Amino acid sequence: MYWIALQPSSDATCSGDVLVDAHTALAWWALQFTPLVARVQDALLLEVSGSERLFGGRAALVDHIYMKKKPVAPVECAHGATSLIALGRLWSDSKNLFPDALPVHNLLAARPWLPTLTRLGCTTWGQLRALPRSGLVRRFGAELVDALDRAYGMQPELYPWLKMPESFDASLELSASVELAPALLFAARRLLAQLQVWLRARQHGVLALELLWELDARRSNALQVDAHHRGGSFGQLLLCTAQPTQDMQHLQRLLAEQLARVTLPAPVLQLRLRSVQTQPMPGESRSLLPQDLRAGDELHQLLERLSARLGPQQVQRATLAADHRPERMQRWHAATENATKSGAAYAILSGAAARNGFQLASPCGLYPTWLLAEPRRLLVQHDMVQYQGSLDLLAGPQRLESGWLEGHADCALRDYFVARSPGAGLVWVFRERLKTVGEGRAPLWYLHGLFA
Repeated sequence: MYWIALQPSSDATCSGDVLVDAHTALAWWALQFTPLVARVQDALLLEVSGSERLFGGRAALVDHIYMKKKPVAPVECAHGATSLIALGRLWSDSKNLFPDALPVHNLLAARPWLPTLTRLGCTTWGQLRALPRSGLVRRFGAELVDALDRAYGMQPELYPWLKMPESFDASLELSASVELAPALLFAARRLLAQLQVWLRARQHGVLALELLWELDARRSNALQVDAHHRGGSFGQLLLCTAQPTQDMQHLQRLLAEQLARVTLPAPVLQLRLRSVQTQPMPGESRSLLPQDLRAGDELHQLLERLSARLGPQQVQRATLAADHRPERMQRWHAATENATKSGAAYAILSGAAARNGFQLASPCGLYPTWLLAEPRRLLVQHDMVQYQGSLDLLAGPQRLESGWLEGHADCALRDYFVARSPGAGLVWVFRERLKTVGEGRAPLWYLHGLFA
C-alpha cells in the first residue's frame, strides 16, 4: 500500500484564476490517477499502489502527478505506507518524519484526549504506542487503539471513496452585486475552470451548457411581484458548440459575445453553471511535422463566434438532402446546429437511398455553378428558345422524374439541357414534359442555372 495526502495551500483561493472550490476540483483531478480517493477533513487521500504498474512504477507515477499533470491548485503533499502516516506527515512541519516521531495531535482519534495525553507526557506516536494497550482501551476507548493499528498497518483502512458526478453543476455566490451582464464573465471564468477539470477527469467534451443567474428582485418593482409567486427571479443563457470541446478560452469568447447582448433587469447575486450535454472526446493523432500544425482557431470555432455575434440565423450552412430535384438537393440550417446530429440523419437518408438504388447526384449529369432561386420561364420564338439570343442546345437531354410521391403539385417531369447563349454563355435549361402552351401545344422552357 502506498498513500499520497494532498491539501490545498492557504493561498489556493487568493488568485482570481483559480477554482471556486479547490477541494472538489482537486478530488476530480486526482481521480485520473486512481479510483481510490477519499476526503478527510480538508485533506485528500490517494491510494496509488494499484496504479503504479500502469504508469511504469512508483517513481514514474509520482513524477506524472507532480510534473506532467500538475495539480489544479497549489497544494501541500506527503507520502506514507498508510493513510494516517501520510496525513500525519502532511500536518507536520517536516514531511519525512518516521511514524514514531510524528506528533500525537496529528492523529485524529487522539485529538479529543490531547490534554490528558499531554499530562501523561505522550507527545509522539511512539510514546503513545508504548503505553499498555489494555490501559489505553479502558481510559480512552478502543477507537484510539484501532487508529494506532491502522496507522501502523495492522488493520485495514476503509474509506468512503469519492465518485465523479454524472453531470456538472456548480454555483458561485458573488461577493458584490453585478448590474451589467458583461461583468458576469469574470465570475463565470471560475466556474468554467472547474468545468474543465470535470471534463478532463471524465474525458468528455461539452456540447451544451447553461449559465443561470439569480436576480435581486428587491431592486426592481417589476420583479417583486414575480418573485412573490415563484420564490425568486432568475435568468439563463444556453451556450452550444458544434463539436465537443474542453477549450475554455473558446467558451469564454462565446460567453462574452452572448452576455454583451443581455440586459439585466436587476443586479445579480449568484451564478450557476451546469452541463446540459456532453460527449466522450474522440482520440486525435497529431503530426510531428511543423508544417502540419495549423495555427489559429478551428473553422467551427470561427462559425460559433460569428453566430454568437451576428445571430444564429445570419450564419448558415448547407446540408445535402436525398432529392433529385436540384432546388431541393440541399437544406440550409444555422451553422451552430449540431453537425453530428445532422450528419447522422444524412447518413441514414443516404444509406436508405442507396439500398433503393437512389443517387444524390447523377454521375453523368452536368450541374451548373450557379442555381437560380426560382426557375425563370423563357420565351420560344419559331421553335427557338430565347435567352439573350437564341439558345444552341449542346448536351442533353438529362431526364428527371421526381416528387410524384408528394403529390401532383410538386411533381417534376423535366428534360435538362446544357445550352449556349450569345449573351450569357453556357446556361442550364429544362423543358417541361407534360406542361404545354399555345395552340401548337409547345412545351414550356425554363432557365435554371448558369455556368461560370
